[in-house]
Amino acid sequence: MDKNKLIQKWLADELTEEENNVFATLDEAPFYTKIIEDATVFKASNFSKMPDFETFKARIEEDKTPVKKLQWFTPMLKIASAVVILFGVYYSFFNTTLTDIETSVAQKTTIELPDSSRVVLNASSEVKYNANEWDDKREIELNGEAFFDVAKGSKFDVITPSGTVSVLGTEFNVKQRAGIFEVTCYEGTVRVVTETGTEILKVGDKFLEINKTIKTSKHTVPSPQWVDNMSQFERIPVYEVLAELERQYAIQISAQDIDTEQLFTGGFVHNNLEDALMAIAEPLGLTYEILKQNKVRLLISE
Repeated sequence: MDKNKLIQKWLADELTEEENNVFATLDEAPFYTKIIEDATVFKASNFSKMPDFETFKARIEEDKTPVKKLQWFTPMLKIASAVVILFGVYYSFFNTTLTDIETSVAQKTTIELPDSSRVVLNASSEVKYNANEWDDKREIELNGEAFFDVAKGSKFDVITPSGTVSVLGTEFNVKQRAGIFEVTCYEGTVRVVTETGTEILKVGDKFLEINKTIKTSKHTVPSPQWVDNMSQFERIPVYEVLAELERQYAIQISAQDIDTEQLFTGGFVHNNLEDALMAIAEPLGLTYEILKQNKVRLLISE
C-alpha cells in the first residue's frame, strides 16, 4: 500500500492487523505515535467562567435534545494529522530529494559531487544521490556505466541492481547492463559485493559477471577507453556490443539470423559510424547496410 494512504488509514484508526504491522516498520512511525501520545495530555484553557449551580441546573432541565457523544480524541487527532502532513512534506522535500542525472543515447556528461569526486557518465546511463546527506553518507545509485574518480574520505558506495562497489578513494569504472556487471580498478582498492560473494580488486584488476558467472582478469590501460570515445570489449557477448553501438550512435540494429550470444573481442570508435560497423562486422564474418531513419542491418556474409 502507498505510504501516504497507510498513514491516512492509521490516523482514522482503520488499519487491519496486517496493515498495522506494515505501519510499525515505517521509519516515521515512532514520530507519528509520539505526536498522538503528546496530544492525549493536552489540557483545556482556564479562561472560561463556570456558571453557578442553579443556572447550570436550569440549563440541564431546558435542554431535552439527545446529546451525541463525541470522542475527545477527535480534535486532537486533527491537530496531529496536520502536524504529520506538514512534517511529511518538509521531510520529503528537504531531506530525501535525490539529485537525478541521466544521459540519453550518444551523450556523455561529467558530474562533480559535493566532495569534489568526479563521475563521467556514459551514454544511456543514470545516477542518483542525496546531496543534503552527502557528508554523512557518500552513496550513489547507478544504472548503466560510469567512471569514478573518488576523493579520499569516508566510504564511497556505488549501488547497482547487480551489486555494490565500495571504496575509500580511488579511480574505477562500473558497468551494469542487461545481465553484465563489470568493475575495473585503475587506482587504489575496490570491494565488489554481489549475491555470489565479495571480490577485492587492486590496480589492474577487472571483475566481470555475466549471467551469474564470474571471471576476474587483468588490464593494462590507465583509464576506460570509452571516456576517449572508443569502446573496447574482451570476450563480451555480441548482443551487448551491438547494444553499446546503438547507445553511442542513436541507431537501431537489425541482426536476424546472427548468433548474438557468441563472444566478441575488439572495439569501435564513437565518431564514425561506418568505421565502427566495419570494426564489428569484419571479425564476425558479417556485412552491413545503413538504412534510412537511423537503422542498420547486419547480415551474414555469403
